[in-house]
Amino acid sequence: MYRQPKAHEPPNSLRIVGHAYRTFARIVDAQLRELGFAMSQLPVLIVLKQGKPMPQAELARIARVEQSSMAQLLNRMERDGLVERVADPTDKRSRLISLTELASRRMHKGKAIMDATVRIALQGFSAADIERLDELMRRINENLERAAEEGDY
Repeated sequence: MYRQPKAHEPPNSLRIVGHAYRTFARIVDAQLRELGFAMSQLPVLIVLKQGKPMPQAELARIARVEQSSMAQLLNRMERDGLVERVADPTDKRSRLISLTELASRRMHKGKAIMDATVRIALQGFSAADIERLDELMRRINENLERAAEEGDY
């Protein structure tokens, strides 16, 4: 549960955002697991949903994780029948990752779970509130991305 800052603590909106994300993830993850998915797999699932097989290195770059972490995630996803490794037609030594038919069939249910949870989170917000929240969150992300790229932290 979110704790209110003590009187001597400055407000920290990012703590609230972090708490909201963890609660969102807990709600969504429990439902995604019933489909055989997990929150940690979402970056891979979303990218591969476009239908274009991708190399592991590119998936790791997009998900912003280390190659070894991506390899472990893909191994679990392959074991669970969600992804498959196929030969790269341009480089026979390399393998490309693609979604299986099983994962593709379940994706719409996963998206419906995410969308329903977003609606719960935004109950009582006006369209203007949502637009403003989106604008502020984009600015926060841009600031943090810039700092990460520049090593300015």
